[in-house]
Amino acid sequence: MTTRTDPWPAGTPTWVDLGAGDVTAATAFCAALFGWEYSSGGEESGGYLLATLDGAAVAGIGPKQDPGAPTVWTTYLATDDVDASARAVTAAGGQVIAEPFDVMTSGRMAIVADPGGAVLGLWQAGDHIGAGRVNEPGALVWNELHARDDAAARAFYAAVFGYEYRDVGGEGFVYATFTRAGDRAEVGGILRDGELPAGAPDHWLTWFATADVDASAARAEELGAQLRVPVSDTPFGRATVVQGPQGEVFGLIALATS
Repeated sequence: MTTRTDPWPAGTPTWVDLGAGDVTAATAFCAALFGWEYSSGGEESGGYLLATLDGAAVAGIGPKQDPGAPTVWTTYLATDDVDASARAVTAAGGQVIAEPFDVMTSGRMAIVADPGGAVLGLWQAGDHIGAGRVNEPGALVWNELHARDDAAARAFYAAVFGYEYRDVGGEGFVYATFTRAGDRAEVGGILRDGELPAGAPDHWLTWFATADVDASAARAEELGAQLRVPVSDTPFGRATVVQGPQGEVFGLIALATS
């Protein structure tokens, strides 16, 4: 378990949120699966809710801005200067979808896309640092980019965030972890995904931790989800990929016990 009250270093996947068509159903699903409770940001937040574990924020759920858009989990990367990071995204061949703006006193953010089409958020902390608890059951544990052209993706994120990479793939898959520039801590991964459908953009996948992935997968199915990937042992732990009742896709992975 990791708890934090100070802003996360630049380049860290610091937050995830779900833009849902039915917020009530989404909060009920996640509460039953992860044990989350919720607090509201008030009328100014537009219906956005903070999910909490033991009082610490772990994720967000709110109404999606475009009713026609799919229901997805969005990964946010920390930055010390969101305006400068947005300019760096454009300079490196990406696109700024929502220009930087203030979120009350919580922080400043932008929504961008990398050259492969993967959408992500940029978050400059104010009162809200992002996740206050990670690496425990029900909380964020890993974020990875699924990229058709992983070499181009690596070049883009190195240019914007200063990432360096360590190849940890094996037979049949190409995978690299990335380290943030300040302390070289390993904070996420990039997968060469040859199974992306034709025309589909790259995407970021959110992974939540669980103490028992088999039990969590079964519970998710009881709640109306489907398993996109069967529960199996991987080099990184026992895991599955779930598609929630509204189409949202996320990973579940068992925490190491030793």
